[in-house]
Amino acid sequence: MRIIFCVIIILFTTSSFAATFKGKFIQGAFIVGKTEPGSVVFVDKRKVKVSSDGYFAFGLGRDRKNDVVIKINEKKIVKKIFKREYKIQRIDGLEEKKVTPPEEVYERIKKENKWIGEARAINSDLVFFKNAFIKPLEKAIITGVYGSQRILNGKPKWPHYGIDFAAEEGTEIKAMLDGVVTLAESDLFYTGGTLIFDHGHGISTLYMHMQTLMVKKGQKVKQGDVIGTVGSTGRSTGAHLDVRLNWFQTRLDPATVLNIKN
Repeated sequence: MRIIFCVIIILFTTSSFAATFKGKFIQGAFIVGKTEPGSVVFVDKRKVKVSSDGYFAFGLGRDRKNDVVIKINEKKIVKKIFKREYKIQRIDGLEEKKVTPPEEVYERIKKENKWIGEARAINSDLVFFKNAFIKPLEKAIITGVYGSQRILNGKPKWPHYGIDFAAEEGTEIKAMLDGVVTLAESDLFYTGGTLIFDHGHGISTLYMHMQTLMVKKGQKVKQGDVIGTVGSTGRSTGAHLDVRLNWFQTRLDPATVLNIKN
């Protein structure tokens, strides 16, 4: 009788466990989930990878309004998404071709955007995403935040999807997390010196406007390694580092993993 009772308790405990989550369910947030290894997980009808120890990841877009539906095996979890207020940022003094590029560079921009899109689409089995991030610069002033509406030379443009850290040109930049370099380009039209790292399960980080790149595509990098230096390349009015965080093509707020208040 005792053996049967214990089996029932174990089965009940296992079946009632769905998942725990790290991260706030707000617009722009990065969420790490933990469930039973071997579970099948869908986020908004999209099947996501689950690591051998039960971790999975997803993100919430800047303007998301509807609840997120997470299905784990046969259990459905619905999470309310809380809205945010975003700032307006005006930037003047940019070269006009950087605000409204001339037609002769359209093909270049299209090609470079394709490279970036391909790097962000990688769905590897790496599990670095579940670890804590560190700031890429030890001493820097934040001059731009995620979600802010950009007005460039008086013209409304796309919102800003990263965090801008102002620092002296040549300042060393550290890797925020272990990862593999999936893009290393020194002169992209908009973002200048640009690095992209894969952290697994569709999670990637971008480092932009860099002066020098110290890693190459395919290279494995450890958290804290120096990966390059601050510059003012691409569409930039001064020395700074712009960092981004993505879940595939969904742009997330790096502040949600760097413990920075916007």
